[in-house]
Amino acid sequence: MLKGKHIILGVTGSIAAYKSAVLCRLLVGAGAEVKVVMTSLAKQFITPLTMATLSKHPILVDFFNPENGEWNSHVSLGEWADLYLIAPATANTMAKMATGVADNLLLTTYLSARCPVAIAPAMDLDMYAHTATQRNMAQLRADGVHIIEPGSGELASGLVGKGRMAEPQDILKAVEALFSEKKKSLEGKRFLVTAGATIEPIDPVRYISNHSSGKMGYAIAEALVQRGAEVTLVSGRTALDKPEGVERVDVLSAEEMYEACVERFQQMDGAVMCAAVADYTPAVVADEKLKKSDSDMSIALKRTKDIAAALGAQKGSRVLVGFAMETQNERENAQSKLQRKNFDFIVLNSLRKEGAGFRGDTNIVTLIDAHEQVELPLMSKHDVAEHIVDKIETLL
Repeated sequence: MLKGKHIILGVTGSIAAYKSAVLCRLLVGAGAEVKVVMTSLAKQFITPLTMATLSKHPILVDFFNPENGEWNSHVSLGEWADLYLIAPATANTMAKMATGVADNLLLTTYLSARCPVAIAPAMDLDMYAHTATQRNMAQLRADGVHIIEPGSGELASGLVGKGRMAEPQDILKAVEALFSEKKKSLEGKRFLVTAGATIEPIDPVRYISNHSSGKMGYAIAEALVQRGAEVTLVSGRTALDKPEGVERVDVLSAEEMYEACVERFQQMDGAVMCAAVADYTPAVVADEKLKKSDSDMSIALKRTKDIAAALGAQKGSRVLVGFAMETQNERENAQSKLQRKNFDFIVLNSLRKEGAGFRGDTNIVTLIDAHEQVELPLMSKHDVAEHIVDKIETLL
C-alpha cells in the first residue's frame, strides 16, 4: 500500500515524540520514503540523529542551514509529499495550524502542502478536552485535515484519560486507510492512455522511431488504476512490464495506434495522450530488404493521422490530456497545441532540461491549461503522474 509513497513526518515537542521513531521505522518498512521535519522543541525529546538514521534522510528543522546557507524549501517539500503526517501534534501546533500561523519550517510546510494532511494529537487530558483545543480540531477537520484520535490511558502527568498519541501500529493502519480512500477516488471511471514509441517500417528490417521508453505513460496508467479507474493502455514498442490491473493493447505503427484509440475513445471518461507518435511514415514500404549501394538514398514520407486531433474533435465532456516535448519556444508551442487539439490541459517538458525527457526515471514538466501554468520541480515520473492525475480529478 505504501510502496513508493512520499511521506513527510512532522515531529513536535511532546513526550510522545519517542513513538515517532517507531512510527518512522514502520513507514519505511512498509515501503514509504520518509523525510522528517522537527520543531526546535522536538529535539529536546528525541535526537535528530535517531530520526535521520531511521528515515535515511537528513532531518529538517530550520529554514536554512546556518553553516552553509543551504535553503530548506517548504514549497518543494509540500510538492514532494503524498502525505504530511504530524505525529505527535501538540495543542500549540494544532492551534497554529488552525489559524494559519507559520513561524517554523513544520508549519510553513503545512501551509504549502498540496497532499492530504493527517495529525496524531498528543497532550494531557485537560488540554485535549479544553474548549480551545476542541475548537481548533473542529477547524482543522473543516480544513480537510485527517485527525487520528488519541487513545486513553496513563499520561505523562500521571493522570489517566484521553490524550495519549495513538500507537504507531494504529497510525500506520490509519495512513494505509487514507491511501486506500485515494485509490477509490476514480472508481467507475474509464481512461485511455497511450504510451511508448511507434515504429514506422521502411522495409522488413529497418524502421523509423524515436527514443521514448514509455515510462511516463506507464506511470500515468498505474496512477489511474491505483485510484480505482479502469485503464486501457495502448502501448507502442517498450521494454516495460504491463502495470497490474491495466488492459494493454499492443500496437506498432501510428496507424495501428490511431485505430485502437478511435475505436475505444467513445467508451471512455477521458484519455491521456502520452505516446511519442511518429508524425511521418514512409510512403511506400519495401517488401524486401533494401540493399546498400554506392549512391545516396531518399525515402519519401507521408503525414500520419493525428490521433490527438481526432479525439479532440469528438471529446464532448470527456477529459483529454496531451503532451508536448519541445526544444524551442516551448510554452508558445505547447499553448498552440493545447488549442488546436482541444486538450483540457497539456503537459510540457523540454529536452533542454537535465533530468527531463526520454528514457530516464525523472522528469521536469509544466502543466498548462487555458487559465494557468504550473511548473513542477524535478521529480520521479511516478510523482509527475500523481500530479497529472490530481489535475484530472479536478476536471471530473
